Amino acid sequence: MQNSLTQFLIEQQRSEQLIEPELRLLVELVARACKRIGHVISKGALGDVLGSLESENVQGEVQKKLDVIANEIFLEANEWGGHLAALASEEMETIHPVPNRYPKGEYLILFDPIDGSSNVDVNLSVGTIFSVLKAPDDISGRDASEADFLQPGNRQVAAGYAIYGPQTQLVITLGRGVFGFTLDREMGSWRLTHPDMRVPTKTTEYAINASNARHWDEPVRQYIEDCLAGTDGGRESDFNMRWTASMVADVHRILTRGGVFLYPSDSRPSVTEGKLRLLYEANPMAMLIEQAGGGAITGDQRILDVQPIGLHQRVSVILGSADEVSRISKLYEAARIDL
Repeated sequence: MQNSLTQFLIEQQRSEQLIEPELRLLVELVARACKRIGHVISKGALGDVLGSLESENVQGEVQKKLDVIANEIFLEANEWGGHLAALASEEMETIHPVPNRYPKGEYLILFDPIDGSSNVDVNLSVGTIFSVLKAPDDISGRDASEADFLQPGNRQVAAGYAIYGPQTQLVITLGRGVFGFTLDREMGSWRLTHPDMRVPTKTTEYAINASNARHWDEPVRQYIEDCLAGTDGGRESDFNMRWTASMVADVHRILTRGGVFLYPSDSRPSVTEGKLRLLYEANPMAMLIEQAGGGAITGDQRILDVQPIGLHQRVSVILGSADEVSRISKLYEAARIDL
């Protein structure tokens, strides 16, 4: 029988000495929250979780019922454990300090409770993304602040996502490899089913929203045109496009069979800096992809080296198989030289 998540984490703590006990327990609480969210999603219309609310989140986006429900589940599951100083969510304007009635810990967590929530109403895969940071050393003597969260992605101590699809899976990294767990619904436990996940170096798949083609910068346009040329073009290979409007679903496919995911900045005023959130989406996914042997860039630089300047900062995202990300990076470099 496959190792459970708890067994795996204990081994990482004892044998590998990779994580501290507090981080192990925090990851277990996150996994428990994801299990609850997955259960709520599975009810669909029977649980009255479909559709939108009249409210908007901090980004001005109409909230789905499930966005709010999942956000509350994640907060309630993690704030009491004594491992966190504060939490931050894509759905909340500012941070959520651990209430005074609970002990305060030495970690910070950022999360996107439901990535791709527009897919829920049509029964497609969605996910939850999370990122764990170490709080500053002086956190025990003061209240947490937004500035504490503004750490570059290379300082993450753990990251991961849950994907709610035909199977519910949890994919995590603790800074040494990527591991996938599948929820055994009969036993109620997470089982290690995908040890040492690696992104294939070469690929013939890419994921991008082609409806934005007229807005793309030249490096992205050139890369996609080369792929579309197929065997008649310079790549001498036919490519397939995949796009699900759920970053978790697209990245999960890349982790399991290769590919490249592009959500680049473009010429639209609202997307000049990018569309995806650096702290809630780009950083955790970039850490996972790099730990699995892939690459993750904004176009101009490595995502994990970006210094955050705001809690809800957006950024251009290009990540996946190393060869393809390297090719795109060279196109961006050539464009800069031509300017």
